[in-house]
Amino acid sequence: MPRARPKKRAPSLLVLFDGQNVFDDAPSFNGVGWRAHEAVEKLRSRAPLVIAVEHGGARRLDELSPFASERSRGLLPGLVDWLADVVVTDAWKTLGVLPEPRGVLVGGSSMGGLAAMYAHHRRPDRFGSALCMSSSFWFGGGRIVDYVARTERPHGSRIYLDVGKREGRGMVEPTRRLVALLHARGYDDSTLRFRLDARGRHDERAWRRRFGAAVRFLSHPR
Repeated sequence: MPRARPKKRAPSLLVLFDGQNVFDDAPSFNGVGWRAHEAVEKLRSRAPLVIAVEHGGARRLDELSPFASERSRGLLPGLVDWLADVVVTDAWKTLGVLPEPRGVLVGGSSMGGLAAMYAHHRRPDRFGSALCMSSSFWFGGGRIVDYVARTERPHGSRIYLDVGKREGRGMVEPTRRLVALLHARGYDDSTLRFRLDARGRHDERAWRRRFGAAVRFLSHPR
């Protein structure tokens, strides 16, 4: 009697901010894209489906900051809820992705990394993991650290963080503070990965170089 074929595993979903930078070089801010499609294809059966959310150009700081300040209207909460309730929910219904928070990753770099950390903690019912590269955790007076401290640790949470040494202390130290907070909350090597890139600068070339390893860490076999 022939063996039954193993059931095909539903793919996970990766939602990335700053969509102009995610795939090809031409639309990217400085002509170097992440080429995320090439990185995820190397994961083979663990490759997530990628959705890239373009920013609003001159309104980027308004869209990607969760906190109102002199530099931003702080419109991210509304964007996160729309992504959670409309985009992710629709993907669960129509794209065949794993319909559970553990199957949804949210990520970005710079302001997008800040947005990803916030989204993971605001809507853990949708975003089960966060990928945060060179994140602007300093923005808004570093209030993201206090926000994370006030929220419960999302169930099944896994987080990837990185920053480049060549980005300066203003980028490195807020990231270290957040890493220390996460360790204090019980994250270990299986749930938290922090990379301090000795040659990393604040640009798309560095993020392209680190992106593949970040996705591999968060896309572990379920």
